[in-house]
Amino acid sequence: MTRRSTFRSAAAALCLAAAAAAPLLAADAAASPAAAQASSPGADQVAQAGLSARDEADIARIEAYLNSIRTLRSRFLQAAPDGSLARGTFFMQRPGKMRIEYDPPIGNYIVADGWFIHFWDAELRQQSNAPIGSTLAELILRDDLLLSGAVTVNDIQRGPGRIEIELVETKDPAKGRLTLVFEDSPLRLRKWRVLDAQGLTTEVALLDPQFGMPLDRRLFTFVSPDFGRFRGD
Repeated sequence: MTRRSTFRSAAAALCLAAAAAAPLLAADAAASPAAAQASSPGADQVAQAGLSARDEADIARIEAYLNSIRTLRSRFLQAAPDGSLARGTFFMQRPGKMRIEYDPPIGNYIVADGWFIHFWDAELRQQSNAPIGSTLAELILRDDLLLSGAVTVNDIQRGPGRIEIELVETKDPAKGRLTLVFEDSPLRLRKWRVLDAQGLTTEVALLDPQFGMPLDRRLFTFVSPDFGRFRGD
């Protein structure tokens, strides 16, 4: 597995998970007729076939959950496809911005500035970037997040006190799959994973997430460490 594909999987997994790990601030709103109308697909959106009324209700709950989050800061634990573990700090500011910093001795980090995701490989001392829209991270960094239209709910699985929702990009499902695993009643995230285009899975857990705080705008500007790296910790 290449460093770059590891970074891209981590970015997508962390973005999606971070929003879902928030408290269910919008529970009352999701239950109201106005919220139900706001979360329902418009006429120009692609209908998601094979979903039951129960599925649709759960999707509406999760959609409201995600949209309630504007800023987030959290420690995380990441499990790579080769079984290795890494810890670090995650920052998100919707729309379009995030930062992933790994703890030493890993010097890699990822910054989304609203237009591009920048990847810094500390070992190679190289920076690369890609448009946010070319990564799965874009699905969760949008200002108005809808789990329909551009995003397709590929599968919903339930077990005792558990619900899993699998997401793909409608126009390019081959990019990979994002899966959230929640405890239910109340809705609370336990785990999330990304299955990327190479068939490799990255799992991430948030540790002590905090929500709604102001974040320094410098977190979301990529600066090469050669010119004095800004750290958020």
